[in-house]
Amino acid sequence: MDLETQTIKKVMWRVVPFLILCYFVAYLDRVNVGFAKLQMNEALGLSETAYALGAGLFFIAYFFFEVPSNLLLERFGARLWIARIMFSWGIVSGAFAYIEPIARWTGFSNQTVFYTLRFILGICEAGFFPGIIFYLTLWFPSMYRARVVSLFMLAIPLSSIIGSPISGALLSLSGGGHDGWQWLFLLEAIPSLIVAVGVIFYLTDRPRDAKWLSAEEIKWLDDRLEAERKAKQEAGHGHLGVFKAMTDYRVLLCALMYFCLNAASYGVAFFLPTIVKSFGYTNFQTGLLAALPFCFGAVGMVLLSRNSDRTLLRREHVAFALVLAAVGVGGAGLVSAPVLVLGLLCLGQIGVSAMPPLFWPIPNTFLHGTSAAAGIAAINSIGNLSGFAGPYVMGYLKDQTGSFTAGLLVLAGCALVGGLAAMSMRVDPKLETTADTGLTAKAA
Repeated sequence: MDLETQTIKKVMWRVVPFLILCYFVAYLDRVNVGFAKLQMNEALGLSETAYALGAGLFFIAYFFFEVPSNLLLERFGARLWIARIMFSWGIVSGAFAYIEPIARWTGFSNQTVFYTLRFILGICEAGFFPGIIFYLTLWFPSMYRARVVSLFMLAIPLSSIIGSPISGALLSLSGGGHDGWQWLFLLEAIPSLIVAVGVIFYLTDRPRDAKWLSAEEIKWLDDRLEAERKAKQEAGHGHLGVFKAMTDYRVLLCALMYFCLNAASYGVAFFLPTIVKSFGYTNFQTGLLAALPFCFGAVGMVLLSRNSDRTLLRREHVAFALVLAAVGVGGAGLVSAPVLVLGLLCLGQIGVSAMPPLFWPIPNTFLHGTSAAAGIAAINSIGNLSGFAGPYVMGYLKDQTGSFTAGLLVLAGCALVGGLAAMSMRVDPKLETTADTGLTAKAA
């Protein structure tokens, strides 16, 4: 086994599975409100629009606190900052079980407390995802990043494949003065608190601090990443200041693409249990069927990401994924048979799940260092604003029309706009291979 293969394999097995676990519990705590809604709305007296507004407020907070959080992560180190993020959101996520007591104690309405907790949850989690993406750039050369990000982001479909049936089953619990939706919030918050402690003792901030790598492996990895940084500078993609990184036209175009994806992603995710439940299934059956689109999404994510790394046709793969999402989500709004609706949502989820790992190597071709931390956070925070807009549009149009058709068509239109934006992006695949070629020549 050559040094490169040996090093990458060792880093992959050490870092990626644990990050998958971290994102698994993060995404579970972020979207379990979709299952809680099946009981919570009636218990708290929330309308579809009020629920959608509360679900989306998470992303407003995310927008304002994303960049500062990612800059602090680079300053204090990923290990401590990611642990802080996970522990704080675990506490807040569990607090959703006590919305009614908090409302009585404060004198606010249930609706106001729900809004407030969703906003605070966004503050707590801000910086987690872009922080992990930035962290991966410190460990993996460019040509490996799509497949690495796809493996990391398997946590999203896995959290739904595993978490959906569990969430559906937890709704049947009662006792101790708590209903099923309250037990769901409490029990699914515990893993975040446990994993937060594990982050401190398990993660390593940078390759040079890795006692689990040999000196030769550390040198190869540092040399390779440094060669990539120099290749970007020579190509005119030098270091950008924080403000310039956040306002660079390429960063803003990437943010538009990510905004369009998240509109479709979260707009569907927060209402998927409701859509499935409307077919007449029990809570547990709803959990099983709601997991099905994410099974297809997981397979599509891995296959398309591997092909993207092989061909380095980044923008073409992103555009294809977004068009696939548009066809699936939009088609689901135009049919009524349960089998067709679910089948089209499975097709759409392939595109939705595959797009992020296909997408994130693109900004890494022109950002590095502090500018990467700021730029990646800016893309993610602006893009996640549609996490507010998408669910709100779905809830509002459902209240106005009585069906999800109009909302699904709007979300499909957003995905299509994102696909067009992707094809207008200029991406130079040579920047991902120059460093590799240079190191190979040096070794020869």
